[in-house]
Amino acid sequence: MIVRILGEGQLVLPESAAEELNQLDAALEAAVEQNDEAAFGPALAALVARVRQVGSPADAEDLRPSELIIPRQDASIDEVRKLLTDGGLIPG
Repeated sequence: MIVRILGEGQLVLPESAAEELNQLDAALEAAVEQNDEAAFGPALAALVARVRQVGSPADAEDLRPSELIIPRQDASIDEVRKLLTDGGLIPG
């Protein structure tokens, strides 16, 4: 799966990472829905860090579109709210 971190670029992640990323996404979505700034920062940092950890940079010649787009680590809660869909940032 191709994931874009806004402002950083694309990473290729194994499909096996989806379940863990969904759990991190759920924590982030809950923080945004509750407007919980204290939980928001750590939840976003955990999601971005895990994507960086399990992903590898996409080849510059790989023109496939991103399947998922996640915010940069310093995004505000309002910026993340605009990116959320009914299924969070990561569908599933």
